[in-house]
Amino acid sequence: MAYTIKQVAAKTNLKPHVLRYYEREGLLPSVQRSEGGIRLYTADDLEWLGLITCLKNTGMSIKQIREFVELSMAGDETLPQRCQLLQEHRQTVEEQIQEMQRHLSKVIHKIDHFSKQYQQSQAGQAAEGTEALASSIVTGHPRRLK
Repeated sequence: MAYTIKQVAAKTNLKPHVLRYYEREGLLPSVQRSEGGIRLYTADDLEWLGLITCLKNTGMSIKQIREFVELSMAGDETLPQRCQLLQEHRQTVEEQIQEMQRHLSKVIHKIDHFSKQYQQSQAGQAAEGTEALASSIVTGHPRRLK
């Protein structure tokens, strides 16, 4: 089955101009055209788009993705290079995840810290309010609350 650019855009959540850009950059070298010049995408093209999107969303550059696509088009003799490229990318992604985990830990720490401060300030305001009420009852002069 063949898909138009509009159908592929709807299926992949990629805008048509992004699909055309990927094709221009050599990331989708096998997109066919109708006699009228309309792009016709196959299930294989959709699979490639899934991989391209994954690699791009995990930080791989267009240049590196193009290299991977070119290696893939060259055939099975490039399997070792493709594996190496993906292993290096995996390492990069794992390092990014570790860094994000450290950032997340700091955010969680700050949430705890500020939550405790907020709870203490609320408890202090409640105590101050009780103290002011007691004082006004004893003295007959109301105190202004902050």
